Amino acid sequence: MRTSLQFLWPQILCFLLFTSQYQVHTKSTIEPCNSSDSCPSLLSYLLPWDSKVSEIATRFHVNFSDILASNSLFPITSSSAHQILRANTLVKIPISCFCVDGIRRSMSTIYTVHAADTLASISEGYGGLVSGEQIKSVNSINATNPLTSGGTLVIPLPCTCFNNVNNGGTAVYMSYVVQRGESLRSIASKFGTTISDLETVNEFWEAAVDPGDILSIPIAACSSATLNWYDESMIVPNGSYTLTATNCIKCSCEPMDITMRCVPSGLDVPCYNLRCKESNLIIGNECVEHSATACNVIQCVYRGHKGGKILSSMKNSSYLKCSGNYADDDPCHSEASCWPLSSYPEDPFGMSPNPSPSLPLPVSQASLRTRASNGRLGQFLINVLPIFLLLKFIL
Repeated sequence: MRTSLQFLWPQILCFLLFTSQYQVHTKSTIEPCNSSDSCPSLLSYLLPWDSKVSEIATRFHVNFSDILASNSLFPITSSSAHQILRANTLVKIPISCFCVDGIRRSMSTIYTVHAADTLASISEGYGGLVSGEQIKSVNSINATNPLTSGGTLVIPLPCTCFNNVNNGGTAVYMSYVVQRGESLRSIASKFGTTISDLETVNEFWEAAVDPGDILSIPIAACSSATLNWYDESMIVPNGSYTLTATNCIKCSCEPMDITMRCVPSGLDVPCYNLRCKESNLIIGNECVEHSATACNVIQCVYRGHKGGKILSSMKNSSYLKCSGNYADDDPCHSEASCWPLSSYPEDPFGMSPNPSPSLPLPVSQASLRTRASNGRLGQFLINVLPIFLLLKFIL
């Protein structure tokens, strides 16, 4: 037995040295700061086990609907919170990144300790985004202040802001835990960026990364800063969406050209003022008017909300050549004009405090229903009026 141990000792020593080196030299990007502002940020969370969306939301102290939005899962229904995501699924978690003690990090996640918990198991539950040592340090865990079942812990989570700018464009930064077998090249390819960009953001002196390293990855994003919105600011990462105007409007960041597109959400909530003033277009709609030399694209665009009122305006753009995406049978495309000023009621949807889940209806259908209703009412009055006058004359 002793001879066997002597033979295996060099291998055991090498393993211990490798393990200690891995533990000591894992890297993470830290952004110094000196202000009290915050920014939107993301966590890339590799699920350690099967979890409901609601369980993940509770784990990170965020709304389940925000998780769905960050991962472009739609629609949001009462059963969405109970949707099960399988282990090893990569989930984007939206968080707010604050300046705490001179560095950027999120301190809003609170964890309730269970009887069998250890610092290592709690760290595992957060997918390696935080180490046991970090949890121990932030919460002053020691011999006189041990983990206690039912107690609460602050979970310090990594995040960066970098002014939400990358290479001159709007960006949201995502904290990502390097997995075994990954390289900067494979990570850059996965998230649509470059090795040099990752090296610059993370201030790497060499291109090597190790499992457990936490990188800050720039995700291109859409901003409302140039959209002339009223008193509302929004940054939406590429490939996700957000709900605004009391969940009436869904704004998404289109991945192809990184442009913000806002449309009615269609959720079962009371929504008003979805139609642009003096037009038959609702927010997100557009139509095309052709001329001999160009085509004019007219859009109804979202402009923010104020005091419960959704704001919108018309936007005109002229092009020498149309994109070709408009079908010949498109009713908006075939219209002689996009501006019928008197054909539509003030609220084309006739939306009640409890609208149908199928809303919003297309404007043409809504107006036809309204016209049909008005027509039946008019015919009824025509039939009843002579009888009413005769009775008045007799009496």
